[in-house]
Amino acid sequence: MGFAYSLAAIVAAYLVGSLSFAVIVSRVMGLSDPRSYGSGNPGATNVLRSGNKLAALLTLAFDALKGYVPVLAALLLAPRAGWGETTVGLVGLAAFVGHLWPVFFRFQGGKGVATAAGVLLALNPALGAATLATWLIVAFVTRYSSLAAIVAAAFTPFFQLLQWGPSPMVLPITVMSLLLVWRHEANIRKLLAGTESKLGQKAAPSAAPPKPAHPHHSHSKRKH
Repeated sequence: MGFAYSLAAIVAAYLVGSLSFAVIVSRVMGLSDPRSYGSGNPGATNVLRSGNKLAALLTLAFDALKGYVPVLAALLLAPRAGWGETTVGLVGLAAFVGHLWPVFFRFQGGKGVATAAGVLLALNPALGAATLATWLIVAFVTRYSSLAAIVAAAFTPFFQLLQWGPSPMVLPITVMSLLLVWRHEANIRKLLAGTESKLGQKAAPSAAPPKPAHPHHSHSKRKH
């Protein structure tokens, strides 16, 4: 029975993680699908390229919450359900994987930065704060969100090991970090080529579908 409850919690966390708030918020606010412009990534950084800061902020908040809430719920239920750190860690990993491969959005998800931050803050607030501080420092200095995410993800397992030592939490945290770096493969290539977009940079105008030529303009051109 304990295994069944654990599996149900992991599946529920994956389903919560599968809510792609970049797409949902954009639809509600009448914006273009974030998968159709900029990097094509359904995440807060790409939504910011639409020029709508509120939409980006809401995406960031909800993506973080969908990582935070399942882990917090698992921690609260753990004593009654008899769950250990392994189950709680797997719940966090499932929410993160849901963001990467969302069942509700044809498995086309984002890179998981905000969701990973939410998971870490719930698993270990000090670890989450250290990871966020790393991201903020790198992002502030370089203006590259992707580089900040890669550096923060790479350091997170080491923060866990150095401060709290080996524990069942290390494995899901390490897997999450590796997946996050892997999802930034295209960004790594762009960073090396010097073509990566910086924070706050709007999407290129070419991302918008071309408007059909107005009949009046075509007639006027033929007259001339």
